[in-house]
Amino acid sequence: MTIKKIKIGNKFIGQNQPVFIIAEAGVNHNGRLDLALKLVDAAAAAHADAVKFQTFKAWQLVTKDGEMAEYQKKNIGKTESQPEMLKKLELREEFYKPILDRCKEKKIIFLSTPHGGFESVDFLHKLGLPAFKFGSGDLTNLPVLEYAAKFKKPMILGTGMATMKEVKEAVEVIKKAGNDKIIMLHCTTNYPCLLDEVNLSAMVTMINKLDVLVGYSDHTLGVDVPIMAATLGACILEKHFTLDKNMTGPDHVASAEPAEIKKIVDSVRNVKIILGGEVKKPNKSELPLIKIARKSVVAIRNIEKGEKFTKENLGIKRPGDGLPPKFFNLVVGKKARKNLLSGATIKTNDYK
Repeated sequence: MTIKKIKIGNKFIGQNQPVFIIAEAGVNHNGRLDLALKLVDAAAAAHADAVKFQTFKAWQLVTKDGEMAEYQKKNIGKTESQPEMLKKLELREEFYKPILDRCKEKKIIFLSTPHGGFESVDFLHKLGLPAFKFGSGDLTNLPVLEYAAKFKKPMILGTGMATMKEVKEAVEVIKKAGNDKIIMLHCTTNYPCLLDEVNLSAMVTMINKLDVLVGYSDHTLGVDVPIMAATLGACILEKHFTLDKNMTGPDHVASAEPAEIKKIVDSVRNVKIILGGEVKKPNKSELPLIKIARKSVVAIRNIEKGEKFTKENLGIKRPGDGLPPKFFNLVVGKKARKNLLSGATIKTNDYK
C-alpha cells in the first residue's frame, strides 16, 4: 500500500500518524441543543480529535413505511415507525451555529454524517466541514458518494454489512470522481456489537488489500476492542458516546459514557507510544544496564602468565565489561598473556 497522509482540519491522518479519534455523538443529543453542547464538551474533555453528529431530516432518510431495526426496538424498549423515531432525533438547523461555535471554543473538529443524501451533503459543504463521513448504510449509495467526492474533501466511509466487493466499488466510484482522499472504516452494524462479530482480522485484510487508509468504527461495549484496533493499524477510531447509557434512544445503551471515552482515548494514545519503532535495538535507558546485567568470560581462580585457559579456571559471570560469553570456547586452550586474579573479566589482549 502507498503510504499517504490525509489532512482533516489541523490533524494529519495516516499509518505513521497518531490515531485520529472521532467521538461519535450521533443522535445521542435526543433532539436537544443543551445535550448536543454537553456532548461537545465531553468529547473535548476526553481529548478526542473530532466530535461527530448526524445531519438529516426524517423525510430525507426513510419512507413512511420504514421499520425500526431490531436493535432499535430493543434499545428504546418500544416499537414505532422509523420516521417517528428519526423525527425526534433530528439536529435542527438552528443548532449548528452554537454547536460549531462551541467546537471552535473547545478546539475540537466538528463533523457530521450527511444522512439525508444530496441535501445534507450540500448543507454540510456550505458549513465548511473539513470532511464527509458516511455511515455504513450509504456505502452502496454510489450516486451520493460520487456527488460528495467532487467537493474534494476527505471521504470517510463505514463498511458495516458490506462485502469486500462492495467496499471496492465505493472506493472506485470516489476515485473516478477525482478524489483519492479516502478512509474506509471496518465495522459491524449492530448496537452493541458482540465480540464474535467484531472480525478485526477483516480490518487487517482491508489494510493489506485496499490502496486507501483504513480505520475502525466501534460498536462494542468496553475499551478492549478499540485498543486492539489501534494496535492492529487503524488510522481512525470512531466510538459512539453518550452522557448517560440510561437515556432513551436507539444508541445510548451501546455508547461509551464520558469517563469511558476518556479511558479509550488515553489508551489509544498510548498504543503508538507502546509500539514504538520497528528497529530492534537497546533503548537509551537500557544502555547503562548492559554492563551490569550481561556476563563475561571470567577467571574463576588465579591464573598465572603462560597458563592455559581451561573450563576449570574459566567461567561466565557478571559484569558484562569483558569478553562476551560467545567467545568462551574460543578462549579455552589459549594461554594467558599475564597474571590474572580470580574474578577478573577476560579481555581480548589477555590471551594468545
